[in-house]
Amino acid sequence: MHDELTKVDILKMKEELESLYARMPELRENVRVTRGFGDLSENDEYKTAKREINAVKRRTRYLENMIKTAVVIDTAGEEGKTALFDFIHIAYPEPDVESEEWERRTVRVVTTLRNDVFNDCISKESPVGRALLGRAAGEVVTVSPEGRPSYLIKIESFEKGEDDPDLPIAAY
Repeated sequence: MHDELTKVDILKMKEELESLYARMPELRENVRVTRGFGDLSENDEYKTAKREINAVKRRTRYLENMIKTAVVIDTAGEEGKTALFDFIHIAYPEPDVESEEWERRTVRVVTTLRNDVFNDCISKESPVGRALLGRAAGEVVTVSPEGRPSYLIKIESFEKGEDDPDLPIAAY
């Protein structure tokens, strides 16, 4: 399976890889030094140094694999339709509330690598992201999360966005 990423996603991953590669000599030296602190079964400094270098190695392998298998996608969508990085103003009924009132918020559909629901950046692979992409203002779409009840979202309006290099990539 290939990950669909933007040119900016790949650039950001390459930048992170460079910083991880630059840290490796220091981390290796830290492991070497802490190994000399005595009995390894009781040497917390050594265990901590090993955990840190192993975490960096895992992240490095992950980023290298993501870059190697990435398929670069275009972020421009069809005219009048929502696309990646657009600011989409949505409304949805509040759960468990018997009211005609709909809650409103603005979300941005992003690549999976930059998913951050706490900042309203929704993955294009998520049920909400899939429901919103390629739709027009005024449409009411059904979101169908796996194993949960479906619900409606109304696209009130949207503004075209672009791939923002300031959106961070997810740590893990």
